Amino acid sequence: MKSIRIREGKERSLLRKHPWVFEGSIAKGKADPGETVRVESHDGRFLAWGAFSPTSSIRVRAWSFDEAERIDAAFFQRRIQEAVQLRSRLPINSDGVRLVHGEADGLPGLIVDRYADVLSAQFLCAGVERWKSTIADALLAATGLTRLYERSDSGVRGLEGLEPVSGWLRGEGDTAVTIREHGWRLTLDVAEGHKTGYYLDQRDNRLRFMEWVKRLGSQRVLNCYCYTGGFSVAALAGGAQHVVSVDSSAPALARAQAHVALNGFDAARAEFVDADVNQYLRGCLQREERFDAIVLDPPKFAPSAAHAERAARAYKDINRLALKLLNPGGLLLTFSCSGGVDLDLFHKIVAGAGSDAGVDGYLLARLEAACDHPTTLSYPEGEYLKGLIVMKR
Repeated sequence: MKSIRIREGKERSLLRKHPWVFEGSIAKGKADPGETVRVESHDGRFLAWGAFSPTSSIRVRAWSFDEAERIDAAFFQRRIQEAVQLRSRLPINSDGVRLVHGEADGLPGLIVDRYADVLSAQFLCAGVERWKSTIADALLAATGLTRLYERSDSGVRGLEGLEPVSGWLRGEGDTAVTIREHGWRLTLDVAEGHKTGYYLDQRDNRLRFMEWVKRLGSQRVLNCYCYTGGFSVAALAGGAQHVVSVDSSAPALARAQAHVALNGFDAARAEFVDADVNQYLRGCLQREERFDAIVLDPPKFAPSAAHAERAARAYKDINRLALKLLNPGGLLLTFSCSGGVDLDLFHKIVAGAGSDAGVDGYLLARLEAACDHPTTLSYPEGEYLKGLIVMKR
């Protein structure tokens, strides 16, 4: 077994069970991509078993902090079974479920979503790539399913020295899937949709939005960066009479429009706009349009802390425009999925947007990803999705 020796003073995060070892923390040692290594302190004490990645700035990702544990097929079977069993205990009103959430489930770099009878997985780092076949078999055994589609086409694989991969890993057939969520029906394509096919992390927030729309009697709703219209369906289910859905992807808008029909809503209540969101918001101001509720769910503006300053300006601008467009008493659901922007910073950005817009608001709630996307105490970086519900004064 190859060993990695950590520089003196750099072992503190591992002692707190944080799963990452950065390149600069390593005094000596190397291994092949994905190879299991023994991680030791500067004086040789055991710290963790981990997967080595020779090209990534995160040089080791920890599998286990138990010296007696062996990283073998049985290890992955146990971890996957534990992850699946956890989801069976959670209040998830959908057959679209995040089954494995990377570091939070002790499987760094592995993302697995279940969409009805299809699994969709991302193998994002060298460790899970090395164990891919074993992991695939364990996933099918734990779920009783027969089809597993691989969506390892994220750009982060390049940081690991890995090529993008997409296609059936186990089984075959149609990649189109219909799932149920809070009584709604939603469609996706595991071969083409964002991430593994859909944004399951917003499941509970879509339900909360429906409840707020119903409670406040919101009639005119604007859903920005709408993708395939999950929040639009929620608004219509809440009783909104006119929902405008804006996105720059024509295929996503077509699927959003299909979701309106699939769930039995009157097409006349829904409008779909292929446009840049920022420009559309400015146009609404010029036309003096106003809305009772607005959703801002943009793509990742800041993939890392290094991009936070530029992202802050982009988040501030769209939130400033949205707050101006709200009627008094109107509701703003605003989100950031950028890992480089934490909740405190995001709150300050939205507060600054309100100040620039000459608007104050009541902060009604803070939002996060659905419970099947857990954050652990030892790995706070896993809390990537953050959101605010603001009522305009």
